[in-house]
Amino acid sequence: MTGSNEGDGRTYEHLILERLEGHVALITLNRPEKLNALNKGLQDDSRAVLAELADDDSVRAVVVTGAGRGFCSGADLTSGERLEPGAAPPRAPHAQRLDEYGWVGRQALAFHGFPKPIVAAVNGVATGAGMSMALACDLRVGSELTRMKTTFIERSLSPDSGMSFFLPRIVGYARAADLIFTSRMVEGEEAFALGLVNRYVSSTELLPTALGIARQIAGWPPVAMRSAKRVLQHNSEAALDEAVRYEGSGLKFSRLAPHDVEESRRSFLERRAPIYTGD
Repeated sequence: MTGSNEGDGRTYEHLILERLEGHVALITLNRPEKLNALNKGLQDDSRAVLAELADDDSVRAVVVTGAGRGFCSGADLTSGERLEPGAAPPRAPHAQRLDEYGWVGRQALAFHGFPKPIVAAVNGVATGAGMSMALACDLRVGSELTRMKTTFIERSLSPDSGMSFFLPRIVGYARAADLIFTSRMVEGEEAFALGLVNRYVSSTELLPTALGIARQIAGWPPVAMRSAKRVLQHNSEAALDEAVRYEGSGLKFSRLAPHDVEESRRSFLERRAPIYTGD
């Protein structure tokens, strides 16, 4: 196992990146004193680390968790710059002013659009944009310590960071409306019953379970796995005729690794565990 907060020369100030055995990477949001609230540094780091891992073929699955007692408590409302009385706020760059997505939209796009399976180990509180981050992952593991809350209405806001997209697709419209309109806290067992988390284990088994799922995923043919994620995401919105056509395209992509196609057949015939390379 190797671990560091550096990746190919990049140092991440607000998170820890570890490349583990079994083609798995572990991202730990690392602002425990703030329950890993999203300041600009963590926003930038989280998108940058996903971009780095997307291009790293040695990593086939990713786990995201938080340091300390929280997964991510949403946007950091205490991180704004303090201005002297009468001072004008700093001017944002033109590109930032014209960005129709904003950081909350770009967070949703970065997590949901990550081309490999990503598992959230929700080790504590996940609220607001932090809950959205967890929902943007493909799978979530929770425990008795998991606490999820939409929060937005409490801040006089409508949902952002992909919440209005992810939540009703996971739990259905009525349940999503309940959670958004009441802003009530959902704890471990209820989160599992609602489908907010896919696996429910003891807190001591949370990270080992998430890593175990990631290693199981990473053991399959990586090109086919990427194609499977692409097809699944696309077809969740498609009509059947379009979906089956897109599945056909996905099959072609998944077989662009001839070694793995042959290894799948040969290992079955030889009754042994397959070794996939992505080639």
